[in-house]
Amino acid sequence: MSAKTVMTAEDMRRTLSRIAHEIVERTKDIKSVVLVGMQTRGVPLANRLASLIADFEKVQVPVGALDFSLYRDDLGRRNFNPQVKSTDIPVDIEGKVVILVDDVLYTGRSVRAAMDALIDYGRPQVIQLAVLVDRGHRELPIRADYVGKNIPSATNEDIRVRLAETDTMDEVLISSGE
Repeated sequence: MSAKTVMTAEDMRRTLSRIAHEIVERTKDIKSVVLVGMQTRGVPLANRLASLIADFEKVQVPVGALDFSLYRDDLGRRNFNPQVKSTDIPVDIEGKVVILVDDVLYTGRSVRAAMDALIDYGRPQVIQLAVLVDRGHRELPIRADYVGKNIPSATNEDIRVRLAETDTMDEVLISSGE
């Protein structure tokens, strides 16, 4: 299985900078924003976005981590034993602009599960979605508000996001699943 690099570390840096600028531009009150990274790779991406926003606006946007594995709709459908990770949302999300952050948007099922999990922590004013990669093939009517890169893919292909925080380097790869 050969993998092709579709985003380099520099591409990712520029893309995250653009997304951070878009968040600032679209949000009337940046102090009302809470970034919530979807476990696993959404968390470091949310931290990077918060750091970029702090650089641009001199405002510290709170960052949380959300584990949604027990909210998935496929728990009983396959031999699936989820590894439960931590959830840490450091501020009250009631009435806030919560931006869920993830690495890849595919079917939309993970985002649906994350929204269900998030609602257990309060009722945000609005929930938005920021993703590094949108690969298409949605099964639910979910779309991202902030997209780093659209990468059309076949269903038998895999998109792999590697981050320095979890994988020692930054890149996005596409490979055939055959």
